[in-house]
Amino acid sequence: MSRVADKVVLVTGAGSGIGRATAKLLADEGATVIVTDINQPGGLETVQQIGGKARFLLQDTAQEADWKRIIDDILAREGRLDGLVNNAGIAGPFPSTFESETVEQWQRILSINVHGVFLGCKHGVPALRSSGGGSIVNLSSLAAFLGTPNLSAYGASKGAVRQFTKTVAIDCARKGYKVRCNSVHPGVILTPMGEGILPNDKVKERVRGSIPIGEFGAPRDIAYGILYLISDESRFVTGAELVIDGGMNAI
Repeated sequence: MSRVADKVVLVTGAGSGIGRATAKLLADEGATVIVTDINQPGGLETVQQIGGKARFLLQDTAQEADWKRIIDDILAREGRLDGLVNNAGIAGPFPSTFESETVEQWQRILSINVHGVFLGCKHGVPALRSSGGGSIVNLSSLAAFLGTPNLSAYGASKGAVRQFTKTVAIDCARKGYKVRCNSVHPGVILTPMGEGILPNDKVKERVRGSIPIGEFGAPRDIAYGILYLISDESRFVTGAELVIDGGMNAI
């Protein structure tokens, strides 16, 4: 398969869940994938599952120095960057209401979910531009459209990603950078993070019943949407929101 043949794509938070599924699918479709994560064992396992068209770099996406190091390393070794998937993110403790959430919890979630995406775009755009253009995919959430009383900071962070994505998209388009930027909005996906907000079978069945399509999403369901946005098939798509949620946002 060759939907992204010969592209070099950086996927953050690729040590598990949606990031791992995305890295594997992109590699299956011909890309060279740079897998990054703060979880080194998970990231190395992802690379092992992919095989020869991937390598791992340790990265804390909330740290600007890490972004500079990662981008410089990719340009030095691969010579280009064609795609960036800002996937790394955390949900925090569940439940977390705005009244009970500590300032430290709030700041930590926003530092990864928002600050990390900002840094990825800040340092990724020049690399993509110097490579002739490319595509950024920012992982937001269904939570960007809804109130999230039990995940206060998480919902706020994903709303920020949704808006910031449009800012990057329009800025790059107006400047003629040939860099597209879109957001993906997963619903309830069975990943380690997703399982963390489904504490028992009773809650799980109640949530499943609220999904019009009748089942939870899998990481690969999201990965296929990301693949489309990284590929040249989506050359006319920027500033868009791709919701993959089994119909929940349509209710």
